Amino acid sequence: MSRTTRQGSGVAELTVRGILLGGLITFFFTAANVYLGLKVGLTFATSIPAAVISMAVLRVFADSTILENNIVQTVASAAGTLSAIIFVLPGLVMIGWWQGFDFVTTAVICATGGLLGVMFSVPLRRALVVDADLPYPEGRAAAEVLKVGAGSREGAAESAAGLAVIVVNGLASAAFALAAQMKLVVGEASLWFRTGAGGATGISGSLSFALLGAGHLVGLSVGMAMLVGLAIGWWVALPILTAMSTVTGSAEHVASTVFSADVRFLGAGVIGVAAIWTLLRIIGPVLAGIRSAMAASSAARAGRDRAVEERDMPIGLVGAVALATLVPIGILFWVLIDGGALASAAVPLIAGSLIFVVVAGLIIAAVSGYMAGLIGSSNSPISGIGILSIVAASLLLVGLFGRDHPPATTQALVAYALIVTGVVFGVATISNDNLQDLKTGQLVGATPWKQQVALVFGVAFGSLVIPPVMELLNTAFGFAGAANATANALPAPQAALISSLAKGVLGGNLNWGMIGLGAVIGVLAVIVDELLARTGRMRLPPLAIGIGVYLPMSVTLPVVVGAVIGRFYDRWASQRQNAEFAKRLGVLTATGMIVGESLFGVVFAGIVAGSGTDSPLAVVGSGFAPIALVLGTVVFFVVTALLYRSTMRRVRH
Repeated sequence: MSRTTRQGSGVAELTVRGILLGGLITFFFTAANVYLGLKVGLTFATSIPAAVISMAVLRVFADSTILENNIVQTVASAAGTLSAIIFVLPGLVMIGWWQGFDFVTTAVICATGGLLGVMFSVPLRRALVVDADLPYPEGRAAAEVLKVGAGSREGAAESAAGLAVIVVNGLASAAFALAAQMKLVVGEASLWFRTGAGGATGISGSLSFALLGAGHLVGLSVGMAMLVGLAIGWWVALPILTAMSTVTGSAEHVASTVFSADVRFLGAGVIGVAAIWTLLRIIGPVLAGIRSAMAASSAARAGRDRAVEERDMPIGLVGAVALATLVPIGILFWVLIDGGALASAAVPLIAGSLIFVVVAGLIIAAVSGYMAGLIGSSNSPISGIGILSIVAASLLLVGLFGRDHPPATTQALVAYALIVTGVVFGVATISNDNLQDLKTGQLVGATPWKQQVALVFGVAFGSLVIPPVMELLNTAFGFAGAANATANALPAPQAALISSLAKGVLGGNLNWGMIGLGAVIGVLAVIVDELLARTGRMRLPPLAIGIGVYLPMSVTLPVVVGAVIGRFYDRWASQRQNAEFAKRLGVLTATGMIVGESLFGVVFAGIVAGSGTDSPLAVVGSGFAPIALVLGTVVFFVVTALLYRSTMRRVRH
């Protein structure tokens, strides 16, 4: 039976119960992501945990399907990803422009940016999901989870074995994360030291099964590119910059401070060049995707039947919704500047801002979607995109208004730049996640337009949940550096960085040296990658190199290790008689690692929020830390070996 026939026979897919279940999951996942993002500067992907929960709940309905479960994870994933807006908006409180988060204003910023992200990603689906050969690690993992859940219900032996692999690895991953929160093992192993020239650096790696699994899924090429970036950032740039720095203190303090202040901007420069090069390379397929979407729309109007995988939202509707969304964005900008220091230039400023939102949004949607396909949504440096956006928006304002303004005018300009960036950032986060979800849909045979409608619902749900959660946290704790900050103020690191960038550009004191040097490194990375492509050797994607420079080593290193382990496993699997099954179980091994830690992250976030303490599960004191370091490192690698051996035994049997 063809997909078209199967889809047309009344199989449950875009259902009311699926949308409502996705909305319910959204409430918990989005709230948890907002808290954790403001606390530690990281968020977790919600698609896989949502898929697991959906399968468990909808299993009680006899007519539930893999396609309906896919809709649930799509809704929850879009909403959870929109919570990354916390990387921008708290800056408005930090600079004193906002005293809190007005529900309507915050919701409009989230909803309009997110809706544009959905619309912009529709034509990109064909270019980056259907036609491009990108791994989409989390999209593949979510599809495997859905397939295994559906298959085991049908009694297929292979699917049952796959589900067992997910459960075993998920439990092991969650158990280790629990032990880390109990302080019995460390969650991160680090060694900091001085270099001979008076600098400082270190070796740091999170003992995270989720990151290890992500490395397996992204593959060796991306893993090695990230290792190159890590080496450039931590073992070349950092020792030199710390030796030149006036920061004093321990090696850890000096290295961490200089990394945040300088090396991250070096990485942002690499990412900027790599992003531009990526855009130039994919602009052809993107335009082809738009033409294909228009052709599909014409076919629909002509009454010709289309295969399920070609049924996107009509391109005319996409364009109309995108244009209509600009109306509330324009009103938002008008309200922001009405009666203030910028009111005299309201009309040209708003017109220029809308053009910037459209142009920058389209570019960033393409780049963000490509990054999601390359290394996954969780590991994409979306905050790096935020950095580039705020710099571009601030420079445009400098071109219009110049510098050397009274403090009130400068504050208004910074606030305006943050609001504009907030909208563009919504486009980036949603595009980054949407294409991952659409890849999942492609792998399970979903109808694209139904999934795109589900993405709109996800944006709507997220826009309703995010404002009250942010207001609650602002009222209870405040943000570091803000007037209402308490002793337990949330750091909101990305928002602090982005607001500092806006003030630096508009005030004329931004360190362009690091960004420029990063751009030079980015050009060299592009050249090396193209040369490797001509020789037929393993490539080193420039974006992945930039990511390796930009992200902390504690995040990057376990991904690199996972990529190496994944290559060894795949080489072993390719020698088996049932090679494809063996490789699929390897993917499910990595998937289980991600699922377990992600689900525990949701539970733990609720415990932290409810208890009001950072370590609600700790059972030992700080004196146990040396033992926890050794024990955690040994247990992590022993458990990793045991989990892969268990998978290998299942392959042999």
